[in-house]
Amino acid sequence: MGLAHESVLSKPEPGTPLEYSTEDSVLKIIGFWLFISTDLILFSCLFATYLILRANTAGGPTEAQLFDVPTFTAETLILLTSSFTCGLATFQMRRGQRGWLMVWLVITILLGLSFVGLEVNEFVKYATHGAPISRSAFLSGFFTLVGTHGCHVSMGILWMLSILFQLGRYGITAITARKMFIVGLYWHFLDVVWVFIFTVVYLPGVMS
Repeated sequence: MGLAHESVLSKPEPGTPLEYSTEDSVLKIIGFWLFISTDLILFSCLFATYLILRANTAGGPTEAQLFDVPTFTAETLILLTSSFTCGLATFQMRRGQRGWLMVWLVITILLGLSFVGLEVNEFVKYATHGAPISRSAFLSGFFTLVGTHGCHVSMGILWMLSILFQLGRYGITAITARKMFIVGLYWHFLDVVWVFIFTVVYLPGVMS
């Protein structure tokens, strides 16, 4: 099957969103929900590991000494805003407005890049001030948890860039709509994970 066309294997119900208009798309969306469930298990393990290791600083820097409130607050606001703009992109896709869909997708990508830039700067700052990943069990747990989330965000940005290219070339089709919907699910999932990082890692760290 070509990218621009996908045969409808059964007649969709009236009002069915374009991304659900083919059986293949429905199966792939269900499959992606299964992927998210496995990713949820991954992050649950990383959160549990961090909570077990957070007190083991080995005489090195502690959470209260490292975490910078303006930085992680800015990261949170940026990612929450990007989730909103991603939702607007999906909304415009449902309306068939390719131009606005691409505009909101570009804004989401730029916000994602800003988030990653802040996180990389945060990690470099820690590492150059005597707090690399190998300094203590606490830092190993922190860098692994937050870094894994950052890697997921980076992958999401690359994914959105590829979809942006496909939308520009093929427009809104059953396939590009499904891909846009799935990347939106992925992005919102990462936003939820970050909310947990904010409340489980950063807030207790600065209040300790």
